[in-house]
Amino acid sequence: MVRVLVVDDEPLVRAGLRLVLDPARGIEIVGEAGDGVAAVRAARELDPDVVLMDVRMPGGDGIAAVTGIRAAGLGCRILMLTAFDTDEFVLGALRAGADGFLLKAEDPELIERAVLGAGEGAATVSAPVLRRLVGLAAPRTAPAGPPAGVSDREWDVARLVAEGRSNADISVGLHLSLATVKTHLGSLFAKLGLDNRVQLAILVLEREPRP
Repeated sequence: MVRVLVVDDEPLVRAGLRLVLDPARGIEIVGEAGDGVAAVRAARELDPDVVLMDVRMPGGDGIAAVTGIRAAGLGCRILMLTAFDTDEFVLGALRAGADGFLLKAEDPELIERAVLGAGEGAATVSAPVLRRLVGLAAPRTAPAGPPAGVSDREWDVARLVAEGRSNADISVGLHLSLATVKTHLGSLFAKLGLDNRVQLAILVLEREPRP
């Protein structure tokens, strides 16, 4: 089971997430918090696998909570879930150590898939947010397609990462073992000088922008 802490100042949103995140799919909500300070305290006490974190909250916002959780040395994955996707919020959350950024307007199935993916180390960023990040990134002049030294199969993996797919999804989609998917990802990070899946997704979208 992927153990999840839900953080949002709106009780109705927390209740809705309890309905969306299905235990039958392997998700267990182990706790809730209504502000950033309570989120850090709950994360320390519960040690969840994934934290679903709102951005704007009284009593300490979500970005400050991410900073606090990272400072505590906890290994949980943190997915920001918010109605706001301004540059300040997106960059602030990712710089603080968030692993993904989702909008509340997303399809509930995507949110559930993102939680499951985060549980196995994936990072998901909503398509509108990725496009915003691409717009903030320095423009590239490289041709479309895989960068030099990256194989076609590695680039196939990179494209699916940019779609927010988990390692398990990529394994099924490309008929590869999970170990092979992880090997390709490690190779991509090393060849491209990247640290995480979000950076890889941004690079893919820079070279192969979607409408």
